[in-house]
Amino acid sequence: MPWGDTLGESGYPYRDPMFPRFALYGFLKNLRFYEPFMVLYFLSLGFSYTEIGVLVSIQMVSTTLIEIPSGVYADVFGRKKALLLSFSSYIAAFLTFYFFRAFLPFAVAMFLLGLGDAFRTGTHKALILGHLRIKGILDRKVDYYGHTRAFSQLGSAINSMIAAALVFFTGDYGLVFLVATVPYLADMLNIATYPKYLDLPYRPGNKKESGDRYSRRETLRARFASLKRDFVLMLSNRDVWRGVFNSSAYDGGFEVAKHYLQPILKAVAIGMPVFLYLDGRQRVAVVVGVVYFALYLLTSLASSKAGKLEKRAGRLPRAINSTFLVGAGVLFMAGAVLLLSDVWPAKTGFYMASISAGFFVALYVLKNIRRPLNVGYITEQVPETTTASAFSVESLLKTAIAAVLAPLVGYVADSMGIGVGLAVLSVLLMIFYPLCRIRNGRDG
Repeated sequence: MPWGDTLGESGYPYRDPMFPRFALYGFLKNLRFYEPFMVLYFLSLGFSYTEIGVLVSIQMVSTTLIEIPSGVYADVFGRKKALLLSFSSYIAAFLTFYFFRAFLPFAVAMFLLGLGDAFRTGTHKALILGHLRIKGILDRKVDYYGHTRAFSQLGSAINSMIAAALVFFTGDYGLVFLVATVPYLADMLNIATYPKYLDLPYRPGNKKESGDRYSRRETLRARFASLKRDFVLMLSNRDVWRGVFNSSAYDGGFEVAKHYLQPILKAVAIGMPVFLYLDGRQRVAVVVGVVYFALYLLTSLASSKAGKLEKRAGRLPRAINSTFLVGAGVLFMAGAVLLLSDVWPAKTGFYMASISAGFFVALYVLKNIRRPLNVGYITEQVPETTTASAFSVESLLKTAIAAVLAPLVGYVADSMGIGVGLAVLSVLLMIFYPLCRIRNGRDG
């Protein structure tokens, strides 16, 4: 079926009946009302930064340990089942954060968040790509996935405003966890009603299009053997590894850097010459809500334009490599501006923090341009039956890299300032680049 007949002449996937379902998944999934205020919530309960660091480490380590098994589970037993398990873990974590106020229950909740991340990352991407393959339109994967991701970022934009309103009017950081269960329950219903043919990887000749489950004709042992064979083939491909490492290194660095936006916005809120009649928490809520809303609107637009960037760059590798370098440079500038605020008079702090926040906005935009490009490239390199596993490996490396870099950058930030910490992180990304530069096909 021609792409124009399926998705409309503009290339926007209006006519594909599954696109609204995929878009709704991303929109609801990103209504994580707690994210802009999670650290502030921990601090309000009297937790130290060390305890917060331990909690974050629990989430990252649990995600790392479960990442590959979760991808194998999704590929073998069903992607819908993996996603439902993921969202059940998230909801259990949200309720724990709301009803308890102690370190040990929070440690369990962070483990549940890590479990949810492990079973979610890569699984829904593999499900979308399987749908495109069955429909014969896999060649438009960057454009299609970019548009679905645009709705995810739109959800993040609305999320920031709702979260800010909740904090502004109630002053209760914990309430955002309870409210977050509502969209996640709705997304579980959305996933549960996906068509059966999306549950397991499509294999030509097994009548998967009509909904037959190849598990009826294959034993569990045979499916594991096939998965193992494809997985070994994936790991032996140098282009796969470069693509996975390119995505993981950049996204791992981004995961570390993004946590420093909140204290920067707090400095902006305290130093701005308006809203002086509001208390400190309300001013922070206003600034965080407005900035994140604008930020995610921009990232939503950026994701939808990823397909155009691919065409303009001419090749996926060229687009991926160039955005990696630009992102590292933007991160360095965000740190350099903060460093200047330490050198210049104190009254420039508000302006320098504002400029640095602007660089962070650019960093978020680049991240969301890159994501569809990375997904498209990795998909081209691996067998469809191991797509979820490939993205799980990518997510595992991203989490592992972030787990290593976070305490290092945190130590530098504590010792020499956030500006130096961000600059060091940028330099580390540039050191990674020669190891993860994707070949253009002519490079040999």
